[in-house]
Amino acid sequence: MRILITGGCGFIGANLVRRLAARPDLRLRVFDNESLGRRETIADVRCEFIRGDLRDREAVAAAVDGVDAVVHLAADTRVIDSISNPTHNFEVNVLGGLNLLEAMRACGVRRLINASTGGAIIGEARPPVHEEMVARPLAPYGAAKLAMEGYCTAYGGSYGIETLSLRFANVYGPGSRHKGSVIAAFLKRVIAGQPLIVYGDGGQVRDFIYIDDLCDGIVAGLFSHACGVVQLGSGRPVSVNALIEAMRAAVAPRPIRAVYEPARAGEISATWCDITKARLLLGFAPETPLQMGLQQTWRWFTSSAEVLA
Repeated sequence: MRILITGGCGFIGANLVRRLAARPDLRLRVFDNESLGRRETIADVRCEFIRGDLRDREAVAAAVDGVDAVVHLAADTRVIDSISNPTHNFEVNVLGGLNLLEAMRACGVRRLINASTGGAIIGEARPPVHEEMVARPLAPYGAAKLAMEGYCTAYGGSYGIETLSLRFANVYGPGSRHKGSVIAAFLKRVIAGQPLIVYGDGGQVRDFIYIDDLCDGIVAGLFSHACGVVQLGSGRPVSVNALIEAMRAAVAPRPIRAVYEPARAGEISATWCDITKARLLLGFAPETPLQMGLQQTWRWFTSSAEVLA
């Protein structure tokens, strides 16, 4: 089986590529523009690499040609950046995604796993959030991801492409050095001896899922015939203040100090996932406790020469 992974040099992509490369029955092709992740991250992994951008139709068509399935991870994922530059976010996440779907249609590729997002699509709603909730995104990033979910459904109905959109919670773990997500950002500040910056009072709640558990869900989705939308998270709510306390234990004896600033527009106050559908359709069962995941992530951060440079 030949699989294309877009964004395969990124945090999630590199972890997934390593997981899939361990299977001798699979041939992997990675498509990435190296805007964040770097090819060197997977240089020791058995895969074909194509450097290209989702907005380049010809490059996308070349990447899709000859594969059996696609895992689409490449995206502009930063919520706050999407507010300051919504056009760029739309071009990458919607037009780029449409280029991918069109290339799949032209090449006869029948299976797509599309990386989506949970809280940013649903917006402010009483948690836990689930797949049947009405979407009310608060930022252009969530709107773009919702649009791509719609196109996936449409291409399934119109052209018979099996599409499964997986709504990721907040993903963390080894390999996330370049990420701006909260755990990666906090750990980098701990290493630099800087205070943690908390936007709001720290009572805001999120769902944090460890990278190994997330990859389990992606792989299960890839080798299933499940279609539609499915949430992947831990299913457990954690406040930012509780996260900081867990970090204190993980990084001890390093000190942690937090500075609180006003909440930012476009960010949700509380969200976590109901993962019942993922359990039923994919056998999804995240097993990594937050404390263990933080310890493993901290161990990677403090042993990474790139981080300490």
